[in-house]
Amino acid sequence: MKMSELRSMSNDDLQKKLVEMKEEISNLSFKHKIRPLENTSTLNKLRKDIARINTLFNEN
Repeated sequence: MKMSELRSMSNDDLQKKLVEMKEEISNLSFKHKIRPLENTSTLNKLRKDIARINTLFNEN
């Protein structure tokens, strides 16, 4: 997601999105440990999106 998209969201929506992303990254990392993923770049994208949301929380 882009930072402009995240800034337009409310804090409640960001909090929900953060929880969803953390669950998704834990599921993907677990699957990756069992059997390598076809597209491992999704893990990096999720980590970066989580960092973007945390940055927005720190700015406010």
